[in-house]
Amino acid sequence: MRVLGLSAYYHDSAAALVEDGRVVAAAQEERFTRKKHDPSFPTNAIRYCLDEGGVSLRDLDFVVFYDKPFLKFERLLETYVAMAPRGFRSFKMAIPVWLKEKLFQKSLLRGELKTIDESFNPAEKLLFCEHHLSHAASAFFPSPYEQAAVLTMDGVGEWATTSAAIGSGSKLEMIQEIHFPHSLGLLYSAFTYYTGFKVNSGEYKVMGLAPYGEPKYTRLILDNLIDLKPDGSFRLDMSYFDYCTGLTMTNDRFADLFGEPVRSADKLLTPFHMDMAASIQAVLEEAVLRMTRALAKQTGQRSLCLAGGVALNCVANGKVLRDAAFENIWVQPAAGDAGGAVGAALAAVHLYKGQPRHVNGGDGMAGSFLGPSFKQHEIEKRLTAAGARYTVLSENATVDATADALAGQQAVGWFQGRMEFGPRSLGARSILGDPCSPAMQKNLNLKVKYRESFRPFAPAVLREDVAGWFELDGDSPYMLIVADVRKDRRRAMSPEEQALFGIDKLNVARSDIPAVTHVDYSARIQTVHANTNPLFHRLLSAFKARTGCPVLVNTSFNVRGEPIVCTPEDAFRCFMGNELDLLVVGNCVMRKAEQDPGLKLDYSSAFELD
Repeated sequence: MRVLGLSAYYHDSAAALVEDGRVVAAAQEERFTRKKHDPSFPTNAIRYCLDEGGVSLRDLDFVVFYDKPFLKFERLLETYVAMAPRGFRSFKMAIPVWLKEKLFQKSLLRGELKTIDESFNPAEKLLFCEHHLSHAASAFFPSPYEQAAVLTMDGVGEWATTSAAIGSGSKLEMIQEIHFPHSLGLLYSAFTYYTGFKVNSGEYKVMGLAPYGEPKYTRLILDNLIDLKPDGSFRLDMSYFDYCTGLTMTNDRFADLFGEPVRSADKLLTPFHMDMAASIQAVLEEAVLRMTRALAKQTGQRSLCLAGGVALNCVANGKVLRDAAFENIWVQPAAGDAGGAVGAALAAVHLYKGQPRHVNGGDGMAGSFLGPSFKQHEIEKRLTAAGARYTVLSENATVDATADALAGQQAVGWFQGRMEFGPRSLGARSILGDPCSPAMQKNLNLKVKYRESFRPFAPAVLREDVAGWFELDGDSPYMLIVADVRKDRRRAMSPEEQALFGIDKLNVARSDIPAVTHVDYSARIQTVHANTNPLFHRLLSAFKARTGCPVLVNTSFNVRGEPIVCTPEDAFRCFMGNELDLLVVGNCVMRKAEQDPGLKLDYSSAFELD
């Protein structure tokens, strides 16, 4: 049974192919179009999935869309009617778009699919899955658990913003929902907007900024913006927000409550913005902890699966893990809307058609390596056409040359195997560096990624060595769990260093691996497993043999505002547009000093800021 899942028309459009319950291929449209968070119909991602699976559209049993447009339109109309006459300007802008495109998505989808394959007849094959059911299915069905509680938290689907379910075998039962406009995701996005970052893109910046501040405004938020109950249920006071019917996330009353206007993106971050980030992060963590504790008590389940955009908050995930209300947690690596494509397809297989589910001890996401790959001869052909000057080495020599460069504190672009599905680079499309270098974080941020200096980097660590470096002794293959660096790996701070505030903390080395140790001694950990990514595991082992450290800085292979690279050409262009020292694509090794100077690009302002 072959099913194609689709997400589109909001942000992070994607396609996923599932065959007999196994995820065969999945990719976001942005990787092909080079438009970050591309919301358009995922034509390129569909073509890739079909090619990877060796099938055509007419070979499919079903094509499943990840939400139900009519229910979304119902929510839009009911919201505007309830708020009238407020929001007329927003209503006037939204309705023509819905009437022209979104309301009649069934026809639109049929038309788009026919452009891919004229012989495809979608009349009986096109299905629609509710948004939160798609998320829940993406979390439970690929998880390694036979039974689990499932928690989905995001901005909003059709009506639901938070939902709980119980999964057992091939069944998934939704048991609770919180409805729009009350939303943890939209609350966090409101603070993303208020602190000057881009909604649906900059939320992770707020999370990364939080440790620089103090949660001074937590009580003010809990007393005024959100009525948070002991079981984690909540309601927002909508008199502070404008996202229901307006054109912004917050209103003047919100700004008056905190005493500052909305920060414009070109203004410097101040201690106030750091404290705001710390405060909303603390509120989110408390809400999620109350929710997971109540869900564990209510369901009696020992395992928890998470999805939805809020599940990308890896700091909160780490708190849930350490809280131990659940013994095990598993987070869908593409927890946002892109992952809805996987969930929609799996929901059709297991819930609509009742096909059995097989749990084999590992998860069903194949390390999230579900995107395109390129054979060595194809890599060489593409790089030659792009004008690259490269040396072809054996696989062993490639690993050795890369490990030598990293041990010499060079910044390396690493492009191997199948591209990752989801927002994280996991060792297939990565920029790598030496975590022991005190200057690596700042240099990578400012000279390679062209982004804010405060942004933290993640450590990739050999799974067998994780407990020797971090306060974690478990799996975190998708970089979605935050834990602290071990105390015996930390560096004692002087009184003068302890007195520093905000960004001044950045340049203080806090551990043996300062490039991946955040200012609160935490780290967003990726455990690297020999069975899912053997080549990256070998590279880490080679670096450990040279340095004694089984950890590497691992960040996504892109610059600020650009999607992660997909093809060898993308990788070479990015390499020539920033200050990476070395590029390794397959067994092709490229050194910056040996490249044609005429091919150098300026990527520092090539993409719209995120």
